[in-house]
Amino acid sequence: MGHYSTLRTHTEEAVLTITLHRPERRNALNPEMISELTHALESADRSHVGAIILTGAGTAFCAGLDLDHLQTLHARTVEEHRVDSENIARLLKVLYDLSKPTIAAVNGAAIAGGMGLATVCDFTFAVPEAKFGYTEVKIGFIPAIVSAFLVRQVGDKIARDLLLSGRLFKAEEAHRLGLVNRVVSEQDLLPEAHLLAQCLTRNSPQAMQATKRLLNSYSKDRFDAELKAAIAANVDARATEDFKEGIRAFLEKRKPDWPSRKNIL
Repeated sequence: MGHYSTLRTHTEEAVLTITLHRPERRNALNPEMISELTHALESADRSHVGAIILTGAGTAFCAGLDLDHLQTLHARTVEEHRVDSENIARLLKVLYDLSKPTIAAVNGAAIAGGMGLATVCDFTFAVPEAKFGYTEVKIGFIPAIVSAFLVRQVGDKIARDLLLSGRLFKAEEAHRLGLVNRVVSEQDLLPEAHLLAQCLTRNSPQAMQATKRLLNSYSKDRFDAELKAAIAANVDARATEDFKEGIRAFLEKRKPDWPSRKNIL
């Protein structure tokens, strides 16, 4: 699988476990992790492994974009924003399109892009204490790319609730909404994920691959167009005054004073 700075990988009985490994940063996504995780997934898809488990080190699954990365966003060019957005979209699309079955073992908070990783997998197990949320609107951003995946899973009405409110919710509600398949105790999380993975490896790889390809084909053209539009919306959002103020307020640990609210008033 190769050596990674932000990941740990382990293969046992044809099951690959990929662990997001930046526990001191709550496994937050930075460009290096996005690139390494994309590479690890693509490599796994070409390998002999029969199933893939994705989990996090420490107390969080993935806390969204890294704070250090957030601080640099306001100074980037439009083209840099586009490349950044395309890389995030590519990561989620690779995970979604993977020919091997994937299982997210959510050991803690899964926020914003981290929630995207958790719910794009074919199966999602979570501990009762796990918290979920698309919190982008709270910093003047938009959950553009993950929204394309979310609407397919929960429908328009629930997606609007989660995306417009930016609220946090627990594993039990995520399970009720269909974003989590099973809620399991912390000590049982990885064993249960491995048990499912072992069951999957006994299925026909060709049949599972064909099934996933068929399911993804039902709305492929529309989905690709939606992702393209989401990338453009992501880039536009990063140029807004609300986003710049949201980042400043977040870093300064204060309530944002939204410029757009002044325009409305």
